Amino acid sequence: MKEGSMFKPIAIATAVSGTLDILFAMILTVLFGREIGNMLRYVGSGPFPQATDMGMSGAILGLLVHFALMAIMAASYVLAARRAPALIQKPIQWGVLYGLATYVVMNWLVVPVRFGTPLPPSPLSMATQLFAHIVLVGIPIALIAARYLRPRLA
Repeated sequence: MKEGSMFKPIAIATAVSGTLDILFAMILTVLFGREIGNMLRYVGSGPFPQATDMGMSGAILGLLVHFALMAIMAASYVLAARRAPALIQKPIQWGVLYGLATYVVMNWLVVPVRFGTPLPPSPLSMATQLFAHIVLVGIPIALIAARYLRPRLA
């Protein structure tokens, strides 16, 4: 892959993992009897506290924040994989580990610091978030990185 062509795998990994993760969050939100708009506004309120009072605009902002975070996660992995071939040689293994890492960063650092949520998270929260970060985020990002960064056979 050419040096300047990192955009495509990052964009695809962002779109795939971001879509899988937000759809899962929406399903859980509905199953727990909550409103999707409120969930999205909560996401947006991370960097923009006023998002909770912004109606549909706040929900759209939350969706944008979600995909921005996913772009950071995808770019971090793809750029690391470009420099560390082991990450593309065993994408499932590294995807699981990356999913665990993103889970720890988001659920044990970012969310508790920003929102003051108690630690440890509830067992149900841990189970759903580990599933999301490993199966819907880490593994897809790693597989997409491997697909685009693996040297092509002549």
